[in-house]
Parts: sequence; structure tokens; C-alpha cells
Amino acid sequence: MSYLVEVLLPVCDDAGHILQGVRDKLTNTFGGVTMHVNAPAEGLWKSEGDVDRDRIVVVEVMTDELDRKWWAAYRKELELRLDQEEIVVRASEVERL
Repeated sequence: MSYLVEVLLPVCDDAGHILQGVRDKLTNTFGGVTMHVNAPAEGLWKSEGDVDRDRIVVVEVMTDELDRKWWAAYRKELELRLDQEEIVVRASEVERL
């Protein structure tokens, strides 16, 4: 069994620089990364009666082991760098066919 880890990153003014750093770190750490940068998704959520909106890029990593502590620390690092309340990092078990 393997895991697919997805990181949902907001597109911001210096997104190119930040995405390059994310790409390099994840490639060096896990041996590869997939970044869906050409078709940013739109995230919507309610906040105090208003609907907030973000454009996001989905970053994916396949890994055989899920190091929850590493991912939690990396999420905190990204939240600080991007000045975000929360960066979503999620993992799913996947079966390679």
C-alpha cells in the first residue's frame, strides 16, 4: 500500500518562487512531485457570514510511508511562509495497479 499526499496551496503574488521551493523540497525528500499549476482550482468557504475565495494549486506526492510528524511540521512551515491560517495537507491510501 502507498499513500498519496496532497497539499493545497493558495496562489499568491510570489507563487512562482514559493512553488519552486515546494517542488524542490518535495522532490529532494520524496524523489518526485506532481504540481497542478496550469489549472488552479477555486476554494470557497464561509467565514463570518461571508464567502471567502482562494485560487489554489494542488501538489501531490506518492510515498510508501506516511511520516505524519514530518508533514505536520512542513504544513506549519508553509502556513508561516504563506501567512495562512491553515494549509490543507491530506493523505489517502492508494493501491498501485
